[in-house]
Formats: sequence, C-alpha cells, structure tokens
Amino acid sequence: MSQVRPGDAPPVHDLIGIGFGPSNVAMAIAISEHNARGGTQEAFSAHFFEQQPQFGWHRGMLIDDATMQVSFLKDLVTLRNPSSEFSFLCYLQSKGRLVDFINHKNLFPLRVEFHDYFEWAAAQVDSMVSYDHEVVGVTPVLVDGAVEYMDVTVRSGEGLTVHRARNLVIGTGLRPLVPEGVERGDRVWHNSELLAKVDTLEGTSPSRFVVVGAGQSAAENVAYLHRRFPGAEVCAVFSRYGYSPADDSSFANKIFDPGAVDEYFAAPEGVKRRLMDYHGNTNYSVVDIDLIDDLYRQMYQEKVLGAERLRFLNVSRLEEVKETPDHVRATVRSLVTGEETLLDADVVVLATGYSPADPAGLLGDVADRCLRDEQGRLRVERDYRISTDSGLRCGIYLQGGTEHTHGITSALLSNTAIRVGEILDSLLVRCAEPVANATGGTAR
Repeated sequence: MSQVRPGDAPPVHDLIGIGFGPSNVAMAIAISEHNARGGTQEAFSAHFFEQQPQFGWHRGMLIDDATMQVSFLKDLVTLRNPSSEFSFLCYLQSKGRLVDFINHKNLFPLRVEFHDYFEWAAAQVDSMVSYDHEVVGVTPVLVDGAVEYMDVTVRSGEGLTVHRARNLVIGTGLRPLVPEGVERGDRVWHNSELLAKVDTLEGTSPSRFVVVGAGQSAAENVAYLHRRFPGAEVCAVFSRYGYSPADDSSFANKIFDPGAVDEYFAAPEGVKRRLMDYHGNTNYSVVDIDLIDDLYRQMYQEKVLGAERLRFLNVSRLEEVKETPDHVRATVRSLVTGEETLLDADVVVLATGYSPADPAGLLGDVADRCLRDEQGRLRVERDYRISTDSGLRCGIYLQGGTEHTHGITSALLSNTAIRVGEILDSLLVRCAEPVANATGGTAR
C-alpha cells in the first residue's frame, strides 16, 4: 500500500482498522468477500495496522490441552456466511484433518488448533494488514468546518507515516488487569504471559506457585503448573468458596444469540443490569465442570496418598506481593477470619482478568466529539458506531468495549461473524453517500 510522510496529502481509504486480532481478521474477510462478489459496485478499500510482528491471539494462554469454550461453528465467518471459504471446516480440509475431527465428535477444538485456524485465515488476507505498525494518533481533517476524514499516524521501523480514512474500526483487544497495588515483574506474571515466561524456569526446581483468580484461565493455570512441575506445590487463591461451574446449558446460551444483541440494546438500563447479573455465570469467573472435577479428584487423591501439592486458599484475597531476585512473598488474607498467610513462592500468577482499552487515548481531538452517557461511557449505536456530534461525519466503529450497550458478546467470539457483517453493512451505506473531498469535489 502507498505510504506518505506527515504533511503530505495521503490517499483516502474507506476504512482503516486499528488492531488485527480475530475480530478485525473477520472484518477483513468480510470486506474481501464483498469485493470478490464484484458486480457494479466499486471495491471497498480497507487497510489494518497491527503492532505485533505477526498475528497472535493470547499466545501466552495456548496450553496444550486447553479447549475452546465456544463451538467451532462460531468461527470467523460461518454465522454470517455458511458457504465461506474461510470457515474452520475449510481450514480442517486444507490441513487434511476434516474426517479426523468429525470422528472426534467434539464441538470444542483445542485452543492451539483454533489459534492455528486464525493464523491460516489471517494469512489469506495479509495484503490488507501491516504488521509491526503501531497507531499512535488520530487527527481530524476538516472540510468546510466539518470532519470529513481522519488522519491516522502510524509508527513503524520506517518512522512515522500518515494514512487517511473515511471510517475507523477499532479492535485493539483487552488489557491485562492486575489487583490494585500489585505490579508485574520477573516473578509476578499475568496469566496472559504464562507460556512466554514459564520456559525461563527450565533447569530450575521451583517449589511453589501461587495462582490468583477463580475463572477458567486460573483453573487451567493451576492444572498446567501442577502437571508441568511435579515437584512444586501449587496454591490457588480466590475469594469464592470454590470454583463455580460455567452455565453452558442450551437456554442460558441463548444470551449469545445474535438476536439477544437486539433485545439487550433496546432494553432499559435496569433490565440490562439484571440480564448481566442473571447470565454472568455463562462467561465470567466460571470454570468448565470437567476441569473442576479433575482438580478436585487430584486434590483428593493427594490427600489419600499423603503428598499434597494442590492447595486451595478459598474465601481469601491477595493482600500484598513483595518480589526479590530469588523469590516472591504473597500475603493472603482470609475474608472470614482476617488471618493472614505468608506464602514464599517462585512465581505468583495473576489470572485476574482483562479490561477493555479506552479508544479515547488514540482518538486525540476526535475523542472530544464522541458522545458519552451519564455514567461517562461511550454512547454506541446499534451498528457499533460511536455516537458523535454532527460535525464529525466519519464513522468510528468498536469491536469490543460495547458490553454496556450490546451485552455480553461485546468482546467474545460468539457473535464476531455477525458483528462484522453488521458493521460492513453500515459502512457500505455510509460510503455510498457523497461527501465533499479535500479538494472541493465529491468522493464516494
């Protein structure tokens, strides 16, 4: 793609995407399929920028036996276009594993396999993405007093370049969340970096790990560390009495249906809160029942054998972490008695979740034109477009960070294929409307 330096007049893209995780890969595929249909329509021009050097999705959590929590049919395309050549089934066919997968009789692939599928899909649209390119700012471009375009400044090994867009789609993913007062370090990890850092322990004999958190990732980390380091004690710390099972029953799973987004978006604020309270146990701080049973079975077996390596400090909270060059001390307080337990460990793993990135930091002056609700949250239209003042005629779309408006599927794979189709439909309508261009003429 053409690039220009700051101050030059850049070409105009219909869409620039910030980030190239699964959601924006799905967006690129939808655009690619739209353009391939051709006809009398002019091709929709889009380009994406990703700061990672290659595609990667939670690489630090690709534990060898961890499985997906969503059906393979909720891939990047199938719910939008069941005949797509970018489906998980087409991926399996290309790898020579389709029959084997069918014989496996399982809706939930290994996470490493689904990641490989994502890489396979991303590679087929790699002409639409620039890796190792970090978006550092967005500047409004005014025509006759209104913002008709946005200039996106991108940093790479070549320095700064500027790319002009009629619309943005932001898919920058989630940011690791750690307890207040705790900082990550050489021996204090967020679970997102587990596999990247655990290899540094090879050749050592760790004696204890502390894993903080009550969700699926926390339980997977406990099981993985217990298995990989047979001489180490693994202490699980969480504020609940025990791991809570995920509700994946058929009726509860309807909260992930595409139609549920319409209902959630239209619901009064009080109903939205109740729906999240009712159905949070389909996704948040819950664990697959099979993994819960496996961990309990292992704990009980160790008690019988008198060699306990699994410890569960329940109804407890991590109070403090102090790191030294050769160990880390975790202070854990019982929420019942207030008693404190000091745990000297080789590593503390914080499986404490994620938070969505606020796009305002990237949008600069454009953020001042974005409307917010009475709680300070971005107002988002049904088509995932941020509500803006009338002086901003560009579209800014969010893939993530819309849970307060669109419900639980905001940052989940379950609705990705449908969501990108809805965003593309909105973009096509908007780009069909003539607007004044920077030289006074009109542009599609």
